[in-house]
Amino acid sequence: MAGDTATDATAVPLAVDLDGTLVQGDTLYELFFACLRRNPLALLRVPLWMLAGRDVLKRRLAEAVDPAGVALVFHAPVLEWLRREAEAGRRIVLATAADRAVAEAVAARLDLFDTVLATEPGRNLRGPAKAEALVARFGEGGFDYAGNDSHDLPIWRRARRAIVVAPPGASIAGRARAAAGEVQHIPVPGFSPSAALKAMRLYQWAKNMLVFVPLIAAHRVDEPLLLAQAVAGFLAMGLVASAGYIINDLLDLQADRAHPRKRRRPFASGALAVPHGPPLAFGLLAAGLGLAMVVSSALALWVAFYLALTLTYSLWLKQKVLVDVFLLAGLYTHRILAGAIATAIAPSFWLLALSMFFFLSLAMLKRYSELLDLARTAGSPSTVRARGYRAEDVETLGSLGMAAGFSAVFVLALYIDSSNVRELYRTPEIFWLWCPLLLYWLSRMWVGARRGVVDDDPLVFALRDRVSLIVFGLMLALAAAAAAFDLRCLLPGGC
Repeated sequence: MAGDTATDATAVPLAVDLDGTLVQGDTLYELFFACLRRNPLALLRVPLWMLAGRDVLKRRLAEAVDPAGVALVFHAPVLEWLRREAEAGRRIVLATAADRAVAEAVAARLDLFDTVLATEPGRNLRGPAKAEALVARFGEGGFDYAGNDSHDLPIWRRARRAIVVAPPGASIAGRARAAAGEVQHIPVPGFSPSAALKAMRLYQWAKNMLVFVPLIAAHRVDEPLLLAQAVAGFLAMGLVASAGYIINDLLDLQADRAHPRKRRRPFASGALAVPHGPPLAFGLLAAGLGLAMVVSSALALWVAFYLALTLTYSLWLKQKVLVDVFLLAGLYTHRILAGAIATAIAPSFWLLALSMFFFLSLAMLKRYSELLDLARTAGSPSTVRARGYRAEDVETLGSLGMAAGFSAVFVLALYIDSSNVRELYRTPEIFWLWCPLLLYWLSRMWVGARRGVVDDDPLVFALRDRVSLIVFGLMLALAAAAAAFDLRCLLPGGC
């Protein structure tokens, strides 16, 4: 790699930028989301801090969140190169526009830097200001400088050598060559479309298939206009949900990086730089709301309400015992109502009652599985605390969840005997077979959760589970048979 330098070069100090160069992303974003996670109302203060100046914004965020406690992801090739330079006896300077408290926390963590130059109150050490500070200390051309973007061009012009930390083929490398006589390139990963798709959690879109439930329940799938409206509702909910997932991941960065499984998420792992998150979320949100608006303003408002609920859940309600599971259950029903709004098909009392109990059971199952998993992996299960729940709540959640599931089956049984079914199906008696199938599936899911097999969102898990797919297939086949055949015609005496 282009990190090898001549022996006499060790006498020349090496200045290194922090954000985007040493750290993947930007520490300002990291502090902002960590601050917002701890205190959502801080969002109201940030504009005032920005008006006071960028140096004030950086200082206020550094005061709101202890930089020493913020987990960061470093560019591995840059870190390895710096360690080699330090071992060779070279003087290394951390020169950053980040607040001094952030810079000193990073310097203390890595133990690589001899000097720290950073933003102070009244002076934002960025671009020309950083160049002046380095020249004042080391002289014109008396230092090498490692940076990553256009703000570093004024510094490279006054450095002996420009070290460009950027993805292969990045335009900044060419601009650096025009600014400095000698250029060294350290390649690092750039924006990854596959990581962006992973952050969108497209597999979670499967839950948005609930948008089609009102259309299917009303037996109007054969109407092209209504089907197109339902498809638009499905895509709108998916895009806005993905925006919500990205925002949630940004808010949960610090917790995810300490989690054994969630630390592999794109933002937490560094596969996707944190500054890419806000524009990606905004683009998805705009696309989703725009598509919903094409169908109707009512659908756009309902989709926006969905995002508001998910953000409220992420910022606050996910820590409230039982409130969290009731909201999760409500978000499932929200998707059904989105389909009803998109197609202008009013959902029946039976559908809403069934969804309320059924999805409450699945929400309880999700939280039950998470708490049980924590209790199994904890050194002392009795001390487990998660989102307000304690280890002894596991059995209570299980009892409530199973009761809700069996209540859903009871509502289904009442629905089968209603006039609605007799109007829509030629042989409604076939529907009775749904009850044992649903009882079996719910019981199997709860047994699987108790054994630690159900390790994801229950509906997402079911779509990967062969037995669940067989059960769902049988239920659809029974519904089709009940609608298409009149079994009375097979009895003596005819139809």
